[in-house]
Amino acid sequence: MNKEFQDSNYWAVILGGSSGLGLASAKKLAKHGMNICVIHRNPRMQEAAIQAEFETIKAEGIQFKSFNTDAFNTEKRGILIEELKALLGEKERIRTLVHSVAKGNLKPMISKDKPELKNDDFALTINAMAISLYDWTKSIFEANLFTKDARIISFTSEGNTKAWENYAAVSAAKVALEAITRNIALEFASFGIKANCIQAGVTNTASLRLIPGSEKIIEHTLKRNPNKRLTLPEDIANAVYLLSKDEASWITGTIIPVDGGEHLR
Repeated sequence: MNKEFQDSNYWAVILGGSSGLGLASAKKLAKHGMNICVIHRNPRMQEAAIQAEFETIKAEGIQFKSFNTDAFNTEKRGILIEELKALLGEKERIRTLVHSVAKGNLKPMISKDKPELKNDDFALTINAMAISLYDWTKSIFEANLFTKDARIISFTSEGNTKAWENYAAVSAAKVALEAITRNIALEFASFGIKANCIQAGVTNTASLRLIPGSEKIIEHTLKRNPNKRLTLPEDIANAVYLLSKDEASWITGTIIPVDGGEHLR
């Protein structure tokens, strides 16, 4: 295993890194020697399972820190930034910020027997799944915690252009996330910050299973994908790793499909 980030004083901050794409990304970067900070929000009943996953990351011999707190609360984000300052000290800096947030409302616009989508549902979803990317980027930037060649990576989906039932709020958030990513890439370029979105193929995660009709989505994807399988969290983690490498320094402001050709059909 080539641990090219070992002894580099690099950290990755993973927002939503206790499961799914975020956890897989944390594991992949740790395998290559990057120090990991996971910020997540989970109930106490899940703590044992999550800590077991974190132990596998620590076993890579890197520095590791986790915070189980509300990453979207302005006051708590300020506290976390101060914690990160103390953790990183003068020499260590954040190379990669991974935004792997799945907090939103999956409600229909019209329904006779289910709660319908309201303005507040859009606001909560867009704030958590899109605007928080800017909030965290700006907070880390203002605290001078980024490396001179930093990478901002977030996850979008085909819901950015396709209409899926019950997905309107999340779809709007994904479009906003992509717009924010492009502007971060443009306006922070002179500070060495690169920003990209990975458009993940259908991946069998807890977030997917929350979508009504997810079984049909999986069935359709297995027929549609040229490689006849779902995207794995590890597929996305591999792309996060590649975008974090020195050789990816000229890639910015893009939406990159990582789906085995799923978007071709």
